[in-house]
Amino acid sequence: MDTLTDTLCRPLRDLRVSLIDACNLRCRYCMPTEQFSPDHRFLRPAERLSDEEVLRFIRIFVECGVSKIRLTGGEPLLRPGVAQLIGRIREIPGITDIALTTNGVHLAKFAAALREAGVDRLTISLDAVNRATLARLAGRAVDPKAILDGAIAARDVGFQQTKINMVAMRGWNEDHILPLAELGREHDFIVRFIEYMDVGTMNQWQREDVIPAREIHDLIHERYPLEPADPLYRGEVARRYRYLDGGGEIGLISSVTEPFCHECSRARISADGFLFTCLFGTSGLDLRTLMLAGADDSELRKTVESHWQARTDRYSADRLQLKGQTTGKVEMYHIGG
Repeated sequence: MDTLTDTLCRPLRDLRVSLIDACNLRCRYCMPTEQFSPDHRFLRPAERLSDEEVLRFIRIFVECGVSKIRLTGGEPLLRPGVAQLIGRIREIPGITDIALTTNGVHLAKFAAALREAGVDRLTISLDAVNRATLARLAGRAVDPKAILDGAIAARDVGFQQTKINMVAMRGWNEDHILPLAELGREHDFIVRFIEYMDVGTMNQWQREDVIPAREIHDLIHERYPLEPADPLYRGEVARRYRYLDGGGEIGLISSVTEPFCHECSRARISADGFLFTCLFGTSGLDLRTLMLAGADDSELRKTVESHWQARTDRYSADRLQLKGQTTGKVEMYHIGG
């Protein structure tokens, strides 16, 4: 089969599937408490993709060239039967890699089941190392030690190269950059520092709140000298750096100051079955309604192919040229981060 590419010759290789839109946290950059009350109405079970629908969509995308799957949310570990669903995803021929992104709150309980189900890699969100700062960022009382314990439990059952993601926000957690780097060094986790992005419209993003990746690099490099490391594959979003003393590595994700749109090979399926071709998308293609109307796999595949072939997304690059101006977008918890 010929490689499916978009208008900028970017192949479709990666699919991110949001298993649920609900989350047990209210992180400042995603679901701020001012906008998401404790009784916020998330999708009802009947409104989100069933297990069979998730599996069908993934099979169709594999036929279109996808080989890597990332399961997201919301918080994917809140989906009932998540490990059993992942086990069935693992059985789909053509999938070479299954990753899962989690806030880590329930990871200690799920780590063994996720490994047994066939998850290859984990990414854990952790934006601060003390309770007070993390609670302020997460909108909930969260113990960072519990999240770290989950990461360690995952390592103990066989997960390797686990990544910890920190969204760095000026005025909120810049004093936790070095402590998180040190946590990664101590426990052999790869900490990735992410520039605060204008995903959605509810997080009140301001350009001055962004801590540039270069500033983060220099802060860490001054204490623990770094050297660049080669990317592991084409389109890797994080720029890798190794510690010169052998203390592991970090990653820098610079979507704001150094966009990587030109190599983006990712599509996203929301929890209610919409296809998005950009994290900063303003609208999605309703594949679930098409499926429920009786479309067969061939029709769905052709719809996906034509939609990807027409893809022009390069939001971050355009934002850079427009000097930080933003547009209305779908919220990240809905698309899946």
